[in-house]
Amino acid sequence: MAGPNTLIFVDMPSSDPAAAATFYMEVLGWDDDPRSVGLFHRMVPGGFFPKKDGAPSDVGNLHIGIYDPANARPHPEPGGVAPRLASTEGRRPRIWILVGEGQSEADILDKAVRRGAKVLWRDHYWSEFNGYNAAFRDPWGNEIVLWTRAGANPRVPRDFTRE
Repeated sequence: MAGPNTLIFVDMPSSDPAAAATFYMEVLGWDDDPRSVGLFHRMVPGGFFPKKDGAPSDVGNLHIGIYDPANARPHPEPGGVAPRLASTEGRRPRIWILVGEGQSEADILDKAVRRGAKVLWRDHYWSEFNGYNAAFRDPWGNEIVLWTRAGANPRVPRDFTRE
């Protein structure tokens, strides 16, 4: 029986995939699984999707690829094709990261900034999805939104922005 079209992977561009892989290892603690060193790196966040009771399932978390836009793979042409650089203007896809237990948005933002990222916002509460969030742009222009569950009856600090 056919199922729905399933999201299996997300790629983000970097002019230096190896450096970007190191950035995400140091900032988010992900494992780097280089497939073509310097051209494509698969980042493995680790862990498994939880079952309804909170126990880990047999389904591993999604992976993120980091690719060099000068030669985005896969492609039938061995040398790739134009355009050979990442988009730098306007809106682009954002990658949402659920902040893990014992982690904090502030610590992640601090690590990211020390490695060249720019904070886009912090200390925001979104009631629609009952979560706190912050965001940064990595040194290659990719936007990362950090998400922390607020839990039942959240106490939103007065200095947080809200929507």
